[in-house]
Amino acid sequence: MGKDAPLRMTAMPNGTRAPRTGPRGRVATPEALDAVKAAIGGLDLRRDLLIEHLHALQDRHGALHPGHLVALAALHRIAPVEVFETASFYAHFDILEDGEAPPPPVTIRVCDGLPCAMAGAAGLHARLHDAAPAGMRVLRAPCMGGCHNAPACAVGHSLVEHATPEAVLAAAQHAPELGPPRLPAARHDGGYALLRDAALTPSVMLARLEAAGLRGLGGAGFPAARKWRLVQSQPGPRHLVVNADEGEPGTFKDRFCLEADPHRVLEGMLLAARAIGAEACWFYLRDEYAHLHGAVAQEIAALDAAGLLPMPVHLRRGAGAYICGEETALLESLEGRRGYPRHKPPFPGERGLFGQPTLIHNVETLWWLPEILGTPEGAARFAAAGRRGRSGQRLFSVSGRVRNPGVKAAPAGITAQELIEEFCGGMAEGHRFAAYLPGGASGGILPASMADQPLDFGTLEQYGCFVGSGAVIVLSDRDDLPEAARNLVRFFRDESCGQCTPCRVGTAKAARLLEAQRWDAPLLQELAAAMADGSICGLGQAAMNPVRSLLRFFPQATP
Repeated sequence: MGKDAPLRMTAMPNGTRAPRTGPRGRVATPEALDAVKAAIGGLDLRRDLLIEHLHALQDRHGALHPGHLVALAALHRIAPVEVFETASFYAHFDILEDGEAPPPPVTIRVCDGLPCAMAGAAGLHARLHDAAPAGMRVLRAPCMGGCHNAPACAVGHSLVEHATPEAVLAAAQHAPELGPPRLPAARHDGGYALLRDAALTPSVMLARLEAAGLRGLGGAGFPAARKWRLVQSQPGPRHLVVNADEGEPGTFKDRFCLEADPHRVLEGMLLAARAIGAEACWFYLRDEYAHLHGAVAQEIAALDAAGLLPMPVHLRRGAGAYICGEETALLESLEGRRGYPRHKPPFPGERGLFGQPTLIHNVETLWWLPEILGTPEGAARFAAAGRRGRSGQRLFSVSGRVRNPGVKAAPAGITAQELIEEFCGGMAEGHRFAAYLPGGASGGILPASMADQPLDFGTLEQYGCFVGSGAVIVLSDRDDLPEAARNLVRFFRDESCGQCTPCRVGTAKAARLLEAQRWDAPLLQELAAAMADGSICGLGQAAMNPVRSLLRFFPQATP
């Protein structure tokens, strides 16, 4: 036996143990190894591709079979438990027990996020559950980015909006199709011209970005120019990551950008990558946007064929985990692991992808870059677009009880009242403005009497709220505010990654407390403070903001 051979301990007649001659536990069979190799095709056997391998297996076999997971681990030369813990973390993977039959071929996911719940998702789920024919299963699921066209469902990989049972069942018979690449039209309209401008050096781009005052628009609002400087100051190799994993109820602006003009986003990505000297770009796109995955892959391939990619661009597919929108959890997922947030270093980019300096930008942040970086005048126009002394403009995702919901390009510093009246056509027929969420599920809830507050970074924190990614959900006098808070807390309970106790236990405890006939306000406040102080990332820190808002601004409405 060679010195590197595994040892197997077996019982001897005298009671001693002989060396083990094979590995412990299950061993990959030749059949399973062949099946895994066939599923992953030409994908390299790298750890950062593990989630892509899991997608390939599930897409081919309808679920993840235990023998296939063992074989995949053997091919990666890692322990099977590492593959299992990654697969079991993500909601879109179905892991089977030995001998268990795979799920039905078609899965219908009904969104139960707040805008869809307001539009009757519970009744839709019940009707679909009763009407679904053989070969389909109906599940509840979190936000799918169809908040402005609620209620929304996903039939397999197809999104159905303004969903009815008839429309959902009809969609199960049709697969989405891709159109031709849009690159020629984008180049005809001047797209990618900035990449050929030799005068547009990193220092020039940085100066224009600073003049524009652009801040990261994924939620935190960190100044983009400062981010660039911090990453530039560190030795290479450097990476740029595109965070397209929006999943908070009420948020769908990234989807809008990629549907309306994917090349504006891709050009912004390449400009930012040039500014920091990135050796590669990584595009992390949520699995719920399956139609966009094919479209973005097609456009990246067209860019490569046209010789417009100065570095590799790696497109990666999420797997149903809201927490991966948090940038450090996203990095873990890109490296092929479960999306556990990291303890953040003092400055962005210090501990990035593969331990190397990394610039992470939200899709909307990249959307504005071609306009800002093209000329000094473009940067100046962007900076001057705000209201009430605020700088810039942004995309607001507006849903709920307004006449015309959708993505609205509006000045930073606009108020909720102005957003509703000027951009959304006013309130929906028969609804009176009662309350609004200024920043999605975690941004808190404010009464209509405070709809004159500027929607921008740093303006709402004094009220325990924030604008975040600009997801504005409008509620009316017909909506049940305590039930809205329960819906939001259940979302955070279900989406907690479970890594830290304050969030894992706190969200579950909060959901139970909110089901009581009378709320224990002091206990809820104490729990909220403990979660805010002790949670690792923003999910646990902000999960109780809707409850705190109701206790503060709507005491008469709380049970």
